[in-house]
Amino acid sequence: MKKIKKAMVMAAGVGSRLGVLTKNTPKPLVPVINKPVMDILLEKLKYYGIESVIANTHYLGEQIQKRYIENSPVDIDFHFIYEDELSGTAGGLRKCKDFFEDEEDFLVVSADGLHDADLSRIISSHIESGCIATMAVIGVQHEEVSHYGVVVPSNDYTVSEFQEKPPLEEAKSNCINTGIYVFNRKIFDYIPEGVKYDFAKNVFPALLEAGEKINTYKIYSYWSDIGTVEQYIQSNFDALAKKVMIFNTQVKRNLDARYILGKDVKFDSSVKFFENCVIGDNCEIGSGAQLKNVILWDNVKIAPGVNLENVVAASGAVINSSLKNEIIESERILETASI
Repeated sequence: MKKIKKAMVMAAGVGSRLGVLTKNTPKPLVPVINKPVMDILLEKLKYYGIESVIANTHYLGEQIQKRYIENSPVDIDFHFIYEDELSGTAGGLRKCKDFFEDEEDFLVVSADGLHDADLSRIISSHIESGCIATMAVIGVQHEEVSHYGVVVPSNDYTVSEFQEKPPLEEAKSNCINTGIYVFNRKIFDYIPEGVKYDFAKNVFPALLEAGEKINTYKIYSYWSDIGTVEQYIQSNFDALAKKVMIFNTQVKRNLDARYILGKDVKFDSSVKFFENCVIGDNCEIGSGAQLKNVILWDNVKIAPGVNLENVVAASGAVINSSLKNEIIESERILETASI
């Protein structure tokens, strides 16, 4: 079986649905149980034999470039291109064509996907299929299909058609695209240079129209897109519950909570954690504070006696009053109560 050694990570998106959490942090560097989601992805790519990666960057791209070029936490050969203007999912790949010059087949993945997909099986399925493209799909609850682009597989596991966010009564499948692809380099014949182009809107319909088959591989393991605040929070709680494997993380448990602590967290025994809590590096939690379903990024300060419930606080936030159901941007100082 041929080995795939190179991959592209799609990392240019703004992540606007995450609201204030991406005001100062690019979506690929948003942390899940204290580890940027792109760190998690790169570690898994390396685990599956990927030796060299290229990412397209745009929004706050210099943060991504600096993290993985200078003293990268993940030992993988990293390259990037910076896009002054977004050129679409496929347009971004087209700009990376030279990187794949010597590759017959390669992997393309989204930077914001959190999953336990077996990439080796997806790659094997692609090679065996002989198709120009393979996409990993996953089944979702029928009532959720109207939120996604639906993939309708045929009996030979190739795509018969696509439905973009169909009404429930019109959905022909509950399979959705996970943003995990394997392509043969012939895919570049279907992506024009210098044009804004997307896989879903442009490339895949063009392949079907040209009579090319698109292979599908259905995954049954964990998969989540951290595209919304709700999905982001749930992904953290799923990781605490070990529903998805994240390397080198240590979740603690007591009778009241699952929680994880970053480095150099300051708190005393009077602090109580309940249900699901993620505490980032260098956080300070005052005595008597109680935290329930809370995610704190790095360098967050919580005043003594504060009660937090269903709160996400980005790096550097200072919270001096009790809060419930709040998303707090980085460096914000909260003095007065919201409940």
